[in-house]
Amino acid sequence: MTIALNNPVKYLRGVGPQRAATLEERGISTVGDLLGYLPFRYEDRIRFTPIAEIVPGQVHTILAEVTSGGGSTVRFRRGRAGVFHVTVRDDSGPLHARFFHGAYLEGRLKEGQRLVMHGKADVDAYRPGRIEMVNPQIEIVSANDEGPGDSTEVGRIVPIYEAIGSISSRMLRRIIYGILGDFDGNVPDVLPEEIRQRYRFPARREALLYTHFPPKDESIELLNTFRSPAQTRLIFDEFFYYQLALALRRLREHRQQGITMRVREDKVREALKRILPFKPTAAQKKVLAEIAADLERPYPMHRLLEGDVGSGKTIVALEAATIVIENGYQVALMAPTEILAAQHFLSARRIFQAAGYGVDLIVSGRKRAEREAVLARVESGETKLLVGTHALIEDSVKFAKLGLAIVDEQHRFGVLQRKRLIDKGASPHVLVMTATPIPRTLALTLYGDLDLSVIDELPPGRTPIETRWASETQLAGVWEFLRREVASGRQGFVLYPVIEESKQELKAATAEYERLAKLVFPKLRVGLLHGRLKNEEKDAVMERFRRAEVDILVATTVIEVGVDVPNATVMVIEHAERFGLAQLHQLRGRIGRGKEKSHCILVAPKTIAGEARERIETMVATSNGFEIAERDLKLRGPGEFFGTRQHGDAAFAFAQPLRDHELLEFARREAFALAENPARADELVARLESVSPAWRKRYQLAAVG
Repeated sequence: MTIALNNPVKYLRGVGPQRAATLEERGISTVGDLLGYLPFRYEDRIRFTPIAEIVPGQVHTILAEVTSGGGSTVRFRRGRAGVFHVTVRDDSGPLHARFFHGAYLEGRLKEGQRLVMHGKADVDAYRPGRIEMVNPQIEIVSANDEGPGDSTEVGRIVPIYEAIGSISSRMLRRIIYGILGDFDGNVPDVLPEEIRQRYRFPARREALLYTHFPPKDESIELLNTFRSPAQTRLIFDEFFYYQLALALRRLREHRQQGITMRVREDKVREALKRILPFKPTAAQKKVLAEIAADLERPYPMHRLLEGDVGSGKTIVALEAATIVIENGYQVALMAPTEILAAQHFLSARRIFQAAGYGVDLIVSGRKRAEREAVLARVESGETKLLVGTHALIEDSVKFAKLGLAIVDEQHRFGVLQRKRLIDKGASPHVLVMTATPIPRTLALTLYGDLDLSVIDELPPGRTPIETRWASETQLAGVWEFLRREVASGRQGFVLYPVIEESKQELKAATAEYERLAKLVFPKLRVGLLHGRLKNEEKDAVMERFRRAEVDILVATTVIEVGVDVPNATVMVIEHAERFGLAQLHQLRGRIGRGKEKSHCILVAPKTIAGEARERIETMVATSNGFEIAERDLKLRGPGEFFGTRQHGDAAFAFAQPLRDHELLEFARREAFALAENPARADELVARLESVSPAWRKRYQLAAVG
């Protein structure tokens, strides 16, 4: 029986109802879906490394047999979650392997089984002279009574798949190999022929078959860097259709009737001069010019404004708001936390005071009478700028004439939340802001239908923040330094990762607040701020800190965004190794906002290794947010860059924006060029939807609206 792309997986040999249900949970219900599940790595199992030729410090793939000879046996110790030891042997000699948390291997590895082991070999730290592998990837090829392994496992370049639930890489490989043996070969190729020829891409059918089971003569290095012609074609496909969705959405938005603002009138220019508290930087001027040009166009602006912490995004947003207000419209500014919303409200009220614009704040904790008064002023048009949290998108909030929606720290909001804000006006202009610098490659992927503006310089007078790494044993000196800074009239933060003591043996903000206030700084005024305080308590603490009525503020990451106290010059972060890189940079951005030199002290053990050490060293080496964002992406990957995956975020099956940035640029250029020809674009979309009905949903994107 021949197998076609639309055949259900549950009828395939080796699948059955239970495995079909597991695959369904991963979105794999048809043969076409399964063939789209591609290997993430390849192993050369044509030429295995003999054990005697293993070089310590290098990665090797070996074919060996589990042995109990020489008194060495498969053994398990230190409880169920302990360390599993096994010795394997080939014709050239033995090799020891150790598996942490290896309880799952007990009873599975038996004498005589043949294994493929892939991993880094090193000298055993406890037995010098003995080579071992720690936590290698293993695959049981056969046991003595099972005969040789099948042709998917040895004697070829072997694809390695990410396991799906209980379905191992080996099982996936066998199922896919079985499909290809009976496959009818019908794989529609939607990509336009001229694009295929321009980049010399193979047909999609050949690309799929080749990527699953490459020939023996293919370069293993090329495959594992995802640069074989077949892999390149499949990566390009993902980017191209995603960018086509972006391009079509952008064209649709440009056909919308927007609000054309008058920017060049004298009254607008005078209003902008009145609100500027300082001379703008060249970057701020450039960005404002880009925004002003958008506001003059007959379709709605959709622009992403990004810049490092303290780069002056807020004043640019308020300048944009001024243009809109002077044209007779209202502005909404939505922030993710009440602290940040209150900060924006106070800044806007101070800056707009001279212009006489009505500024209001709406958050969930306000008293009913106050709230109703604000809602009435907004509906009447008296309020020109309404600042708020998620409370802004509630049904009770009705604008008289909304002309601009500003979303701050936009990655903290879902797509639908942003859309609800935009729907409160008739096609208002949209400006979204982030203080998390997004490298261009990722911005093109996640927000490719938005125009991008970047503020890449800090306002004049800002001094660089000095960052250093201290250990727990150096804390006495750290506290003495903080004491001297306070004696000089300045203030500081001390941060902890948790509010209350936990089993993780981390210092907690509440307990450390008590200790610091009583024992370390008994003569100073110490405050406490964390997320479990009531809103009015948080506001009161922050207001006292702003007024310099608190010398040292002990806090959690609740201060990550929105706290602007120019007099604060010291940031001490305990357990700094427990924080993410972008988060550390955001926290550090709470200081260095005045003219005095600021200091960030990261307290972490000097013995830490791996990614934790890289994060601390990166923070010490640079304060450039864009460099830090690039490093953070390399450490965590795009999917985890913002801490959470939102509905609609770009989650590609095979392509990776950072690794494949050149292909992304090519695909974007081709997709946007094709979208300019409506007839061709409609024809391509029709063909694509006939082949893949879920195309629009699959290539939905994280975007405003």
